[in-house]
Amino acid sequence: MELLTGEYRNTLDEKGRILFPTRLRSELTDNVLVLTQALDKCLWLFTPDEWRELSAKIMANSSPFNAQARLVLRRLIAPAQEVEFDKSGRISIPQSLRDYANLTKDCVVLGVNKYIELWDSATYQDYLSASESSFQQAAEGLSSICF
Repeated sequence: MELLTGEYRNTLDEKGRILFPTRLRSELTDNVLVLTQALDKCLWLFTPDEWRELSAKIMANSSPFNAQARLVLRRLIAPAQEVEFDKSGRISIPQSLRDYANLTKDCVVLGVNKYIELWDSATYQDYLSASESSFQQAAEGLSSICF
């Protein structure tokens, strides 16, 4: 799999389906993605292999006897669902995940290297505006990286 990068704008239809960007779909070796709740009120989409790797790491470092671990397991692992692309290149977003991310019609799809984010467009714009000063500070923290 190549790097999954790019920002794409697509609409969610009345049945909760979204046309997946061809550029991202062409990098996938499978016809399946795993969707789950993410941080910041968006959804994370993983290939099955990436999801198995991430969820195994989370499970190996979590105990059901730890309250914080249970919270992460319930918010990231439990809501995860596999979805398949249809013949038109669309995926159907389960209602529970649409509700969590407040997905209505206009959506943003972000390729973030090994995973993909799916945002409601208005929520994403609000996030960008609200996090601008934090982004500047975070970028300063990467000052040791040279290219």
